[in-house]
Amino acid sequence: MAALGSPARTLRGLLRELRYMNAATGRPYRETAAYRYLVNSFRAHRVTSEKLCRAQHELHFQAATYLCLLRSIREHVALHQEFHGKGERSVEESAGLVGLKLPHQPGGKGWEP
Repeated sequence: MAALGSPARTLRGLLRELRYMNAATGRPYRETAAYRYLVNSFRAHRVTSEKLCRAQHELHFQAATYLCLLRSIREHVALHQEFHGKGERSVEESAGLVGLKLPHQPGGKGWEP
């Protein structure tokens, strides 16, 4: 369990991902059902006077896994938007990418007089 970190840190990370997701819609993240569910779940599974609280550790592991999934999806979308192909390029653009220039033909398209 030491590799998971603290449950409070996991909860803060999940809430940060909720903020990122709701930034596009403009709605406050605290008004969503996901926010209420997360906060209620973490409050219900707080560490009590017991020495080993299996439900609390299980919830923390699931929350950390879900946090990893949300971060990975957000980072994947950002990388996809940055490096996704823009469609087919013209011959001139493709030649320019590798540092070549196409020869210019006098008189337009061909050698017609």
